[in-house]
Amino acid sequence: MAKAKKKAQPVILITNDDGISSPGIRALIEAVKGLGKVVVVAPDKPQSGMGHAITIGQPLRLHPMHIFEGVEAYQCSGTPVDCVKLAVDKVLHRKPDICLSGVNHGPNHSINVIYSGTMSAALEAAIESIPSIGFSLMDYSIEADFTAAQKYARILVEQILNKPLDKHLCLNVNIPGIPESLIKGMKVCRQAYAKYEEEFAERKDPRGHNYYWLTGEFVNFDKGKDTDVWALKNNYISVVPVQFDLTHYTLKAKLEKVLHN
Repeated sequence: MAKAKKKAQPVILITNDDGISSPGIRALIEAVKGLGKVVVVAPDKPQSGMGHAITIGQPLRLHPMHIFEGVEAYQCSGTPVDCVKLAVDKVLHRKPDICLSGVNHGPNHSINVIYSGTMSAALEAAIESIPSIGFSLMDYSIEADFTAAQKYARILVEQILNKPLDKHLCLNVNIPGIPESLIKGMKVCRQAYAKYEEEFAERKDPRGHNYYWLTGEFVNFDKGKDTDVWALKNNYISVVPVQFDLTHYTLKAKLEKVLHN
């Protein structure tokens, strides 16, 4: 009697926007080890705030890195989105079973998802029919404690690998910057309407020339108790399903009644 074929390990692609040497990506790698074959393709330098930028006017470089024990890893000269594209085409030569981005140093809740390189990498994967999750910890410190992020990242990845929900699934996961013992659990949320009220501080360089530094204050205009901002403030991990289809369907329906050919 022929032996049953051994099921192939799922392939887990990991990237980020803080750079391949950041503590956050190392924490994420350790969190999911053993769940599949982990392959890392990440930027060679910080790319925070790059959004969905891609490199089109200059060559991209891809170099193997031997910095994670037992893990195939590459650093890329491009953006987080470039990393996902190159990983699929030139490293894996196939689509991974799941793409993970992070763990980002700092939050990516509410409007931050638009600017985030972390989440743009995850969304790029979703566009390519690869289920994805972006992880962000509300702690900018290089010495941040990733214990809670690692615990819940493993739980989520196990669930999605064992029971796929949608090939375009993309989750924006934010973890409060508090000890793991104080976290109340995960809460599925919607994205809050909250953003930075920004201004540019005008300053002078040593030669007397003007330059500008972006500053601002985060303001939450959304008082709902079903938002990511509320969940994080109340010690929950926020899980927001996001999508790349930006169509405003409610407004579309209204316009169809108003605008006539």
